[in-house]
Amino acid sequence: MPAPTRAAFPLIRNLTALQDGPFDLLVIGGGIYGAWTAADAAQRGLKVALIERDDWGAGTSQSSSKLIHGGLRYLEHYEFALVRHALAERRVLSRLAPHLVRPLNFVVPVWKGARVGRMQLLAGLTLYDFLATGKQPVPRFKSFSRKKLLAAHPYLDEAGLKGGLRYGDCQEDDARMTLFVVAAAQAAGAVCANAVAADELLFDRDRCVGAQLRDTETGERFALRAACVVNAGGPWAHRLPGAAPPAVKLVKGVHLVLPAIPGLEDAFLLTAPSDGRVFFVIPWNGRTLVGTTESQVEDATGIAVEDAEARYLLDAVNALMPGLGWTPDQVIARFAGVRSLQAEDADSLAAVSREFTVLTPRPGLVWPLGGKYTTARCDAVEIVDRVFDSLGLAAVESRSDRTPLPGTPQEVRELGDFTGWQQEAISGLARRGLDVDTAQALTLRHGTGIRRVEALLDENPAWCARIHPDAPYLRAEVVLAVRDEMARRPDDVVRRRMPLSLIVPDAPGWRATVAALMAEAGAPVAARQA
Repeated sequence: MPAPTRAAFPLIRNLTALQDGPFDLLVIGGGIYGAWTAADAAQRGLKVALIERDDWGAGTSQSSSKLIHGGLRYLEHYEFALVRHALAERRVLSRLAPHLVRPLNFVVPVWKGARVGRMQLLAGLTLYDFLATGKQPVPRFKSFSRKKLLAAHPYLDEAGLKGGLRYGDCQEDDARMTLFVVAAAQAAGAVCANAVAADELLFDRDRCVGAQLRDTETGERFALRAACVVNAGGPWAHRLPGAAPPAVKLVKGVHLVLPAIPGLEDAFLLTAPSDGRVFFVIPWNGRTLVGTTESQVEDATGIAVEDAEARYLLDAVNALMPGLGWTPDQVIARFAGVRSLQAEDADSLAAVSREFTVLTPRPGLVWPLGGKYTTARCDAVEIVDRVFDSLGLAAVESRSDRTPLPGTPQEVRELGDFTGWQQEAISGLARRGLDVDTAQALTLRHGTGIRRVEALLDENPAWCARIHPDAPYLRAEVVLAVRDEMARRPDDVVRRRMPLSLIVPDAPGWRATVAALMAEAGAPVAARQA
């Protein structure tokens, strides 16, 4: 069953097409798992509908550590299969979306008396590289002496510092990648709509046959019939009436955004002195991302970073990097996310398995549980295999591992040369008068979609200006987000189409600029007033 081919962009929110059922599959939830499930199923020839009650990636998928990684710390809990699985995906995703997934080195300093010593780290990193079979986008690990480590990072605590190691993983734009996977789903024929909620599941006897949907902007309600439903609502999945939820453990993770560390290009993997929990310090969009802590919660609604959690992270960083001396008033932004894991007894939340499983609590209803952002694509293959089984059909082979995401340059598909394409693209943008930082940021968020940005700059040269002087995001990108990327509300633009609200302090001035540009681009009236 060949999948129909449509344009990946512009993303079309077509409620008429959504009501043109029945569908083979309805996917509820537009996070990374729902997006990959819809893309994989549509590429295999199923008639697919994908809905999201808020915006693409607006839940947990916008609140990760922005990494595509194997999960070095999971080796401590002997989750070797999970790490191998994730490292294989690191290789695949860096090929499918080189504009969104980029190599990043991590430094692990070693202090005397640390919970994990140098020999343990050497063994762990040797195993980490061994499990990463095939050609990888990052180099193998390397050791550093105390002297070299301090020369490169003089803000580290010198007391008891013995040296360190460096290994490679990848960084990504989580919300934007989710958007591009949704675009891939549309390109394969899926009907995709945000701001559409599933109020309840529909059943014929015991079998799930669709859901009652609601346009959250107009209040219009309609039934969507589907032969199978995937409940990919993550930590909100259990709230869907009729879903027969399994037992889950909801785990909250928090992050802080702080000023850039001058000259820092590598990230750090650190262990908090107070309790031994692992956290990251990551250069990100000209700022520094610090996180995460983990705590169990009862509900994902209204989750925010508490002051005590922010203080914990600041205290941990300042104890290990006293040269930074960060204070609470330097925190630019904070964000929290919740993910649902399998309910199990464990000594700590870090020991709770991130293994993925697919449940079928009712006939016609498929429920993914667990997993992590890095492995969402290959986990979605398992979800769709289960869908085919539910439909009583032989599973069509998945091709999502060899179908590049929108924005991937042809040069990368043929030669693997993203850097060459990027430098040429930056030069072209520079000839339009854009500074290097802005041009580079455009290539990393849009890939070949920079042509859509350039068309807008030709349409209105005034859109060439930055929205905020301290962030490399253009006014044209606001217009693009509304016209081409299904942005409905201001936060869709400044939190997910670009991370503006995370890297500059909130202020009415730049928000008013965004609202005016959205109105100019034709955003819905209700959205402009939100």
